[in-house]
This record gives sequence, C-alpha cells and structure tokens, in this order.
Amino acid sequence: MSSVTGWDIPEDMTPEHFDQILKNAQAKGEKDGYLALPDGVTMMLYVAHAGASLSVQRVEAVKVDGELIYARTSKRETFAVVRADVFAVATEGSTGTPVRRAGFG
Repeated sequence: MSSVTGWDIPEDMTPEHFDQILKNAQAKGEKDGYLALPDGVTMMLYVAHAGASLSVQRVEAVKVDGELIYARTSKRETFAVVRADVFAVATEGSTGTPVRRAGFG
C-alpha cells in the first residue's frame, strides 16, 4: 500500500475489488463465461504497465481467468489485460430504468 495524504491506497486491484465493481454494475453471467453488463451500460478499463497506459473503452462484457481479464467491447474486439495493471474502472449508462431514446419506442 502507498500512502497519499494519510490515506492507504492499495497498489493493485484485487479480485475482490473487481468483483465488487462488477456487482455494482449488475453484470450477469453468460454461457461463454463472460459477465455481461446490462443493456445500455458500458465500462472503461484504465490500464497501466511500465509507464505505458491504455484505456479500453465501451466494454460490454468481461471474463476473469486467473490474473487475466478479457474485455469484450461493443465492436466485438477482445482485449486481454493483467488484473493487477488495471488501476481504475468507469461505468457509463444507467443500470436503472431504461432510457427512451427518440424514435426507438
């Protein structure tokens, strides 16, 4: 752990951290082992390793396999990242009542 202004901040994202993020995002299991986010919800993974950073955007489903996280995007791209290199996750969209968009019902 590192200390910033008196706060203890974990250096790596633990399995428990990532599980809690998925639980809060209301991800549900699929047949292929992926956990899919609800319709209209996407996630962005912020990853950094050895000074290089990557943002994996519009993630619709993830699969955890040991230390690897497989992230499937809305474009059906699949990224594999090491869980310990993920330092933040952002979700976008609503897990509540679906939003009615103009012209779509």
